[in-house]
Amino acid sequence: MRKYQILAGVSLAAVVTASGAALAADGKYVVGVSNTLTGNGWREEMICSIKAEAEASGKVSKVIVANRNGGPSEQIADIRNLISAGANIIIINPSDREALNPVIKQAADKGIVVVSVDQAVTAPEAYVLTNDQVEYAKVGAKWLFDKLGGKGSVVEMRGIDGVPADTDRHQGFTEVLKDYPDIKVTSSVFMGWAQNKSAEEMKELLASGKQIDGVWTSGIDSTVVDAYKTAGKSYVPVVGADNNGFIGQLIDMKAQGVSGVAVSNPPAVGAAGLGLALAVLDKKDVPHVVKITPTVWDNDKNTDTLKTAYNPKLDPYYSDKIDIPPYTHFTMDQLVACKGP
Repeated sequence: MRKYQILAGVSLAAVVTASGAALAADGKYVVGVSNTLTGNGWREEMICSIKAEAEASGKVSKVIVANRNGGPSEQIADIRNLISAGANIIIINPSDREALNPVIKQAADKGIVVVSVDQAVTAPEAYVLTNDQVEYAKVGAKWLFDKLGGKGSVVEMRGIDGVPADTDRHQGFTEVLKDYPDIKVTSSVFMGWAQNKSAEEMKELLASGKQIDGVWTSGIDSTVVDAYKTAGKSYVPVVGADNNGFIGQLIDMKAQGVSGVAVSNPPAVGAAGLGLALAVLDKKDVPHVVKITPTVWDNDKNTDTLKTAYNPKLDPYYSDKIDIPPYTHFTMDQLVACKGP
């Protein structure tokens, strides 16, 4: 995994305050990033996309990343540290929908532009730019249930219990399920968006003898397919995200006559959040809430699209979709370099 400037749990003021005034005089901004899930390829790409957009914009002097595993209390501490560090913009991937609201207000009261990406918060001071997580679940679940002819047993592989994205996705999944009375959820498990936990959960399910006709995943998808391969089991239809490794697997599954689908959930929402924040600071009129509608890549109908998107040189847990107009401007090379100013 990539190495970031780990600043969680320490005072940042001494790190950047001394140079903050000079940087502001140069007309460039300090960007803070608060992330509370490490060891996850999607979050890694999200952070790299922010650095890449910062580099591409030419308007950012420094990106400070507070990056660790934690919940609301840890994230509140990290955001306070980023405020003390003199950040002009703070991009957060929130661990809770409401618990961060007071510290977000504290930041906004100091003139800091706060953007919640990937998952929404309810703080009225925050801008929100997310993938539409309810719709992400809906389109994937509907595809799977239709593929099974409206009958069968499925597994719901969820994310982290209690976080906004998981709650929204479960809502979407459940809403669609109501229209398919003959679809049964044989198991609903939290995999923590972690590869090792996902692999272990799928291994146990495959060994349990339970009927599994299809699998809906909340993003840790290639690990599920790998579990089938390791167990010597025939593939079933799988719903995943637009992760590079999974897209490669979908191409392989198509060659074996097995259907699967990737639903877009680009980590570049991080970069798009920065682009939106820069537009705010440039006094441009931007929406306060932006939801990105997911697209569906079916390996039956969109094989050519999948083959074009797949990049054998790209990390398997990176998304192949990096453009979110009009907010992103970076290149794939800048993303992979993951350097930023």
